Amino acid sequence: MTEGLLLLLKVSVGLLILAIGMGSTFSDLAYLWRRPGLLVRSLLAMYVLVPLAAFVLVSLLPLAPGIKAALLVLAVSAGAPLLPKKLGAFESDAYVFSLVVTSSLLAIVVVPAWVALLSRHFGVAAELSPTTVAMAIAKAFLLPLVVGMALRALWPSFASRWSETLLGTAGIVLMACGVLLLISHYELLLLTHWLGFVALVALMLAALAIGHLLGGPSADDRTALAIACATRHIGIALLVATAFPGPRTAVLIAVYVVASAAVSIPYLKWRRAKAAASRAARVSGA
Repeated sequence: MTEGLLLLLKVSVGLLILAIGMGSTFSDLAYLWRRPGLLVRSLLAMYVLVPLAAFVLVSLLPLAPGIKAALLVLAVSAGAPLLPKKLGAFESDAYVFSLVVTSSLLAIVVVPAWVALLSRHFGVAAELSPTTVAMAIAKAFLLPLVVGMALRALWPSFASRWSETLLGTAGIVLMACGVLLLISHYELLLLTHWLGFVALVALMLAALAIGHLLGGPSADDRTALAIACATRHIGIALLVATAFPGPRTAVLIAVYVVASAAVSIPYLKWRRAKAAASRAARVSGA
């Protein structure tokens, strides 16, 4: 059952990325590249400050080695292919799309470098080549994204009409797979113990704060970067996890899903409320 759920999970993620590509344009891709200040802050937050926050947590808290490994694996697995799905209500489509593509491409170089550092930290012989990461990202992210963008370029009306429908349907399937995975492996959550879950929630909260502070003056950009920092690339996380002894795959997925929802949902509700209040104030002022 687990293998089937993981396969369905991967398929639903691929369909989500296809739908994101169908709703995006090539001009969106270069949004961040034309804004070097925002680009540097975004990548600094996702690839440097969040992993450093994880290192601080595992150094301060008396966690089991497997939980420490899980925290560090998730922290270095930046790149958030599902970010546009989470931020559909915010006016930051171009930034979000450009950030997702740029961070995923950067992961090809940065993730193997972090794996080398982690292998020294844990004293194990672990290696993850850029080629391996590149192939994983190409198959799971870039291929469906390019196909979606090609569909939009060739048949724009078809892509616009079906993008939202496919996004919603694949999102429901993804959520159902996550819930079923949690139900079928509920006992694995107990292996993390309460301190491990608290540590992961603390990491997600720190990631939110880092992204929010570095997002710049735009409220929507701050929200997008905060969620990007707290959203990990599960495909990369599973790839990194195989290089280290410690957390099992189902534990890594289940604990992250619960902790991410615990911090992201309240934050997004708060940001939506603030955005709605700001729009209402502009309308009344006009």
